[in-house]
Amino acid sequence: MPSRPARNMRVSGFRPRMIVKIVSLFLLGMVVLAMFGKYRFPGQDRLAAAKCKKCGKFKIGKGPCRCLKGKG
Repeated sequence: MPSRPARNMRVSGFRPRMIVKIVSLFLLGMVVLAMFGKYRFPGQDRLAAAKCKKCGKFKIGKGPCRCLKGKG
């Protein structure tokens, strides 16, 4: 007597449709984050001005950078 194929091939609740939904929602979320990343948020100019023009390090305080003082 030939063996019958298994009726339900799902193993422990594996659902391909659910995985497709999860992956598509993840990709949609990545697209939304990429769209927001292209916008310039308030404060970006201030952060760019806080960097030293010579070495590129962030300046802390109001004085000149350490590389301009000759100590860095």
